[in-house]
Amino acid sequence: MNENTFKERLKLFFIKNQRSSLRIRLFNFSLKLLSCLLYIIRVLLESPSQGNEWSHIFWVNRSLPLWGLQVSVALISLFETILLGYLSYKGNIWEQILRIPFILEIINAVPFIISIFWPSLRNLFVPVFLNCWLAKHALENMINDLHRAIQRTQSAMFNQVLILISTLLCLIFTCICGIQHLERIGKKLNLFDSLYFCIVTFSTVGFGDVTPETWSSKLFVVAMICVALVVLPIQFEQLAYLWMERQKSGGNYSRHRAQTEKHVVLCVSSLKIDLLMDFLNEFYAHPRLQDYYVVILCPTEMDVQVRRVLQIPMWSQRVIYLQGSALKDQDLLRAKMDDAEACFILSSRCEVDRTSSDHQTILRAWAVKDFAPNCPLYVQILKPENKFHIKFADHVVCEEEFKYAMLALNCICPATSTLITLLVHTSRGQEGQQSPEQWQKMYGRCSGNEVYHIVLEESTFFAEYEGKSFTYASFHAHKKFGVCLIGVRREDNKNILLNPGPRYIMNSTDICFYINITKEENSAFKNQDQQRKSNVSGSFYHGPSRLPVHSIIASMGTVAIDLQDTSCRSASGATLSLPTEGSKEIRRPSIAPVLEVADTSSIQTCDLLSDQSEDETTPDEEISSNLEYAKGYPPYSPYIGSSPTFCHLLHEKVPFCCLRLDKSCQHNYYEDAKAYGFKNKLIIVAAETAGNGLYNFIVPLRAYYRPKKELNPIVLLLDNPLDDLLKCGVTFAANMVVVDKESTMSAEEDYMADAKTIVNVQTLFRLFSSLSIITELTHPANMRFMQFRAKDCYSLALSKLEKKERERGSNLAFMFRLPFAAGRVFSISMLDTLLYQSFVKDYMISITRLLLGLDTTPGSGFLCSMKITEDDLWIRTYARLYQKLCSSTGDVPIGIYRTESQKLTTSESQISISVEEWEDTKDSKEQGHHRSNHRNSTSSDQSDHPLLRRKSMQWARRLSRKGPKHSGKTAEKITQQRLNLYRRSERQELAELVKNRMKHLGLSTVGYDEMNDHQSTLSYILINPSPDTRIEVNDVVYLIRPDPLAYLPNSEPSRRNSICNVSGQDSREETQL
Repeated sequence: MNENTFKERLKLFFIKNQRSSLRIRLFNFSLKLLSCLLYIIRVLLESPSQGNEWSHIFWVNRSLPLWGLQVSVALISLFETILLGYLSYKGNIWEQILRIPFILEIINAVPFIISIFWPSLRNLFVPVFLNCWLAKHALENMINDLHRAIQRTQSAMFNQVLILISTLLCLIFTCICGIQHLERIGKKLNLFDSLYFCIVTFSTVGFGDVTPETWSSKLFVVAMICVALVVLPIQFEQLAYLWMERQKSGGNYSRHRAQTEKHVVLCVSSLKIDLLMDFLNEFYAHPRLQDYYVVILCPTEMDVQVRRVLQIPMWSQRVIYLQGSALKDQDLLRAKMDDAEACFILSSRCEVDRTSSDHQTILRAWAVKDFAPNCPLYVQILKPENKFHIKFADHVVCEEEFKYAMLALNCICPATSTLITLLVHTSRGQEGQQSPEQWQKMYGRCSGNEVYHIVLEESTFFAEYEGKSFTYASFHAHKKFGVCLIGVRREDNKNILLNPGPRYIMNSTDICFYINITKEENSAFKNQDQQRKSNVSGSFYHGPSRLPVHSIIASMGTVAIDLQDTSCRSASGATLSLPTEGSKEIRRPSIAPVLEVADTSSIQTCDLLSDQSEDETTPDEEISSNLEYAKGYPPYSPYIGSSPTFCHLLHEKVPFCCLRLDKSCQHNYYEDAKAYGFKNKLIIVAAETAGNGLYNFIVPLRAYYRPKKELNPIVLLLDNPLDDLLKCGVTFAANMVVVDKESTMSAEEDYMADAKTIVNVQTLFRLFSSLSIITELTHPANMRFMQFRAKDCYSLALSKLEKKERERGSNLAFMFRLPFAAGRVFSISMLDTLLYQSFVKDYMISITRLLLGLDTTPGSGFLCSMKITEDDLWIRTYARLYQKLCSSTGDVPIGIYRTESQKLTTSESQISISVEEWEDTKDSKEQGHHRSNHRNSTSSDQSDHPLLRRKSMQWARRLSRKGPKHSGKTAEKITQQRLNLYRRSERQELAELVKNRMKHLGLSTVGYDEMNDHQSTLSYILINPSPDTRIEVNDVVYLIRPDPLAYLPNSEPSRRNSICNVSGQDSREETQL
């Protein structure tokens, strides 16, 4: 085709060129609007006609100037229409002629052109008002050309709304002009009356005060209504469809809002209601984030439950859902990612292929970093081996790293998972305060403790301890204000040090990290310095549940703590001591004061570096022990990005054939755990595969600061039938760790992803009821099924308490479930809040990794525990324990793990009482009879015929009474067999099953009876309890112990060299009080 021809040049100017074509469309649109305006002017200037002749329909009064303008407009419009028809002609002329716009143009323009040559037709009526439809057509073409010219696409919703409005206006305008003209021979309505009639008619109100009189106007109204009934529903249907699609996709987040308001973007592959509520509750729990908006970018359609929640006014004004992909720049632009304050990218943990889920997360992170390089990234990854791909992210949480580390620490520091979960959740400490049980009140109140930070010189809590030791500041801050100082960070250093020890001197620019119910800025102690100095007797409260400071001191005085002033004293001040008792001649040792500056003689380096177990062993055992273990870094890293940890290692690598516990090889002939003769109890890990995440399970259990005498053998069980469980030593295992099975993640119902794990754990619980089972679940709601007892009244009461706490808006409603409180189960999804909190507390991930042993910083302490014995009860209170630890070993306690006897014991797992005990109880005390009868009936719930069982017991009892009357031994033997038969409970049946299986495998049944003979207990955590809290026997105290290597003489610049020199030394695990 020759583009130099005249036709092609015209086509290029009028059609092909976007900008020139847009100008032509705009001119045409203006021309049509002008013709409609001239028609209105003609109607307004025309005087009402007299009479009802039909000639008034065909002839009108038109002035000469007005006629001239209309003729000019008609000539230009007709010329433009013919030219565009010629340029778009493609061989079929009828296609151009029969187009509706062309026909309307002929009707409106040709009569005016004819009137030029035939003057008598100048007053002929021409329906010029129909040009409004041509204006609508020109407007649609103009919008299309506008999009092509600016290279941007407006939303389809905008276009459809524009078309609908223009169609409705054209219908109304056509009806107004048509009714007014046809009523020239009737009521002679003006334009306003016609407008009123059209609005009333189209709105289906129909007052009837204005009605058409002539048959022609009535017919016109009927025709217009028919057209409206056909055209408008089609337009409304298209608009409704686009509206529904927009609701699914979420529309756009406007640039104006992004520049004037603060927002964060949440990128997920699929959005579930639990994940959404966890994010929103944790994100908006911080006061300074109340004005932030949350933009959710998700490729899937919005879930019904999510849609219902986002319609709640509290969230509908702050949460915007956009359906789109983070890999598309258009969707990132819709979310205004470049203006976002942060971007959270979460992985889908419910997929079978977790590696594939990580790959999607990595691509999203890359796409966001490419589109908005300055936007802070908060990324959640599942597999540790994929971490190095997103090393550029500001904050990364690897699920498997945290999961295995928490499982490992649960084995040596009970309920570490519960401790970490409570610390990373935002709570006001109001949970359980309306419960009638004291342990729930204490547990709920202490759960409100969180980690906060403040600069030392700006702090009321710590400012006075500048130039003093860390342990001195930690102890006295807890004594005066009830806060627990756990770590510091130098101004010029990025590394956080947990409990750097008594040799660390506090600086005015240090950032202090402390545990408290509320941060100092919101506490009652803030801005109270003058009042505290002027009025010593003034009472200050630490949260709603804390006692005044002087009330605490008074409580301490009951155990002879010599404190007359709440201000911090120097090292030469009063000391804490216990008075002598009249019945004893020997004075008990007093507690040494915590020194302001550590003295070299006050800290015994050998106590911190030597292993007590080595001192207790014989020389031969010591030599063998030193030959067996060495200290160093693991020679091989299982994945890129793993943190090197100094730990216990074997001198020589064990052959692969020796790693099979149940099979003998040429190096040993053992085939079960009992034959190995392990000195310490086993830790059994039941997992589906031996993944790289197990590295983070093993390393904390083999860390260099763990005493050699307490290193537990670790057995990996890839399948757990009963025979394999018995062979690997489950009957004398310290802990059984069950890892969530990835193969069940693809359940059709999300909450069924934990079904296999729950049932397996329940089977273990029924077979080995006293076995310490620790597991991790995908969904927190499924924790209520752990150690499930269908008829346990206490569990049912806790279930009701959980529902009440959820109704009160608690984020920790599940915390009162006994397995979670005791640290037997946790959900890794609870640590999602750790990533959310990092937006406000950027140090939370680092502190959590240090507590779990995932990272090791030179000079930073580690988490461990100690158990309170009867010999330690002379300390009596938590405050005195705090001082004892700070003054002796430099340890900082952060909480207590307490175990109590469960008062209400009605579970079906209890052993049934014997017939003789039941009879003796009945004869001795009537009230005791009712209680025993209730217990007996509870334990026999598994029987299909409880009435028959009860009658049989009565019959057996009568036989036992008549038994001594018989002289023969046969009757007594039969009676005893019957008694044993009817006394046999489900617990005994399971025990007999396991024993028979052990005998069949050639295993000893010694110890199995002791394993199943236990009483019901409940355990819970008290984080940073008040100073006057009484310590009890069997309390486990969580400690942050200083780094033993920090006390070596040459530990400043050459830390690694000094580590190598002390490879044969261990840290002491037990604290002597």
